[in-house]
Amino acid sequence: MHRRNFLVKTALAAGGLSAFPFFAHTASSLTVPDEIMMIGPKEGYSPQVGTLVSMLNYNRSTIVGITKGLDIGQLDYLHDAKANTIGSLIMHLGATEVFYQANTFEGRDDFNEAEKKLWDDAMNLGDAGRKNIKGHELKYYIDRITEVREKTLRELKNKDDKWLMEIDKKWSNEKRSINTYWKWFHVCEHESNHRGQIAWLKSRLPGAKASAD
Repeated sequence: MHRRNFLVKTALAAGGLSAFPFFAHTASSLTVPDEIMMIGPKEGYSPQVGTLVSMLNYNRSTIVGITKGLDIGQLDYLHDAKANTIGSLIMHLGATEVFYQANTFEGRDDFNEAEKKLWDDAMNLGDAGRKNIKGHELKYYIDRITEVREKTLRELKNKDDKWLMEIDKKWSNEKRSINTYWKWFHVCEHESNHRGQIAWLKSRLPGAKASAD
């Protein structure tokens, strides 16, 4: 029971949701807004595409939750000369998703000129990201990645499970095959990975309180 409680509290905290209802009600009666913790088919999408969408939605809710309330100084905080800021990591999530949109929806392997202008620094991070991605309020970053996600969800409504399972022969070779599902699964795991970095950086912000995370 203690382990179960811990896992539920951790999952809810990751999504920026209160864990209190778990203790006030039985687990079976616990409800989470918009069924954000229900992984599976979703209305308006083919079964596997909908399952992917449910994972994308959950991961995004954790990014919104963990960055809620951060100010410009915190978003621009640079832990050391080789680190990335929280703001630049949020933009990096958007840049990666834009790349996979171009690749899977349009068959491109690079940004077009308009995409490069907005997303190149965020994709590459490093010195360019540290120099150029700063000075914005949280709303700016969340709005940018929300716009990207809205396009993803619109496009996925027009796709089916066959499309999701298709193997990319250009990316595949005799040792491994890569399908479209893997590419969008990678968008999910990539977001999870950088959420961990954001959590670590948040815990190192000046004045941050000790955390059990």
